[in-house]
Amino acid sequence: MVELGTSSKLKKAFIQVLDVNGKVKSIVPVLFNPTEYSMEKSNEFASINIPGLESPILQFSRGNLQTLNMDLFFDSYEIKTDVRVFTSKITKLLKIDPDIHAPPVLRFVWGSLIFTCVLSRVTKKFTMFDGNGIPVRATLSVTFNEYKTDQSHIENPLQSPDRTKVHVVKQGESLWSIAAEKYGDASQWRPIADENKIINPRKLEIGKEITIPPLR
Repeated sequence: MVELGTSSKLKKAFIQVLDVNGKVKSIVPVLFNPTEYSMEKSNEFASINIPGLESPILQFSRGNLQTLNMDLFFDSYEIKTDVRVFTSKITKLLKIDPDIHAPPVLRFVWGSLIFTCVLSRVTKKFTMFDGNGIPVRATLSVTFNEYKTDQSHIENPLQSPDRTKVHVVKQGESLWSIAAEKYGDASQWRPIADENKIINPRKLEIGKEITIPPLR
């Protein structure tokens, strides 16, 4: 459950801007805490056509990065200041950092929420203006994309496909699912069938040990 940002007991949210070593080099405060936020995570699957089957099987392709979405509210009417003075501190996070030749890596911090990310999208909506037409109230709809290094992406590395292994067949497994697990490619089931002299790839004996040959 997300608490409302209007509570006086809540800690203020802020955005840390990180340098190339992951250290904080500046902080961008959020004028008002968000009233809510949403986080999204999804996976992608590929359809693999197998001869003799009525329909293709699904093979896990990749996981998508997690996203953090929220609306940030800004109001400078009482202090008689152009609200863009505050909103520009957020939108500038989309610009290229000359040290890394990319937008800066960020860390959104609000209480227990600590999200390392990059800012991927900002939509600005100005909703109130002073007598001179200067905006004094705005809402920014922002999307942060999860940031991971090349090393942190390796969460569940596949087993090496260039070494012979032994696999014990479990209930519900097929040659295609075993090939997807061992080789990362369900269509590579034929070498397993040939190695173990399996005539009918649809019928596997539960508990039977089969050899997983290296791919050549």
